[in-house]
Amino acid sequence: MNWWTHPSSSSNPISSCTLRKGQYPQCQALPSPAQSLEHLLSEALTTQGLKEENMKTLLATQSLPVLLLLLQPLPLQVLMQRKHPGFPDHLAEEFEDYLDELYSTGPTKPPTKKSFQEHVIIPPRFPLYYEYDCSFEMRDRNVHDRLYCRKEHFFLPVAYEELQKTCSSKFVACKNGVRRCHKTKKIIEGLYCKLTEGIKMSGCQYETFYKKGYALITCRWQDDIGEIIPEHVNDILEISGKQ
Repeated sequence: MNWWTHPSSSSNPISSCTLRKGQYPQCQALPSPAQSLEHLLSEALTTQGLKEENMKTLLATQSLPVLLLLLQPLPLQVLMQRKHPGFPDHLAEEFEDYLDELYSTGPTKPPTKKSFQEHVIIPPRFPLYYEYDCSFEMRDRNVHDRLYCRKEHFFLPVAYEELQKTCSSKFVACKNGVRRCHKTKKIIEGLYCKLTEGIKMSGCQYETFYKKGYALITCRWQDDIGEIIPEHVNDILEISGKQ
């Protein structure tokens, strides 16, 4: 008996076939990466005692980062060590890196270009204050400090490239007085999220403030991509009167 996998149609991208002497190959479609991920989460949630109807509601309504926050580390790490047919290697590696950082006791890894874009940049919608809610965005974008509520955070509806250009400007004083920030050349709008309740995700509640002014950001060099990248939004210096 020989086993192999081969690509198939877009609806069944991977098949597993059994070959027996004197017979035609018998093939069976393997689950897609999305199906494997759903199965993985289902097992983990079931392990934690969730009823089937509640589990289906979670899988249907919540994003992946929110679901991960609901899971305890031990069952999830055990499940990830098992082989799931069709689960892409790059997604498994990314997930394992996420767990390592989440439950590590060492220093927090600095933000990357990808994480900054995911955690800070938002699509421009107007008016900002009515279109965005900080409590929802913080959960949906998985913004936290190893599951602990972040005390404050900024969302900016600005192109990433514009903020990256700011990294080449002169140093100015940050909100805490240290001259390690860069100030945007243009006045921008943004959202300031201030923690009002909660200690750990997903119980963090935030008040949303609209701000307009010059953004102060810190930057750093990211070795693996060879670029200077925005690292942190320190503040938005609000303006008064006409400019």
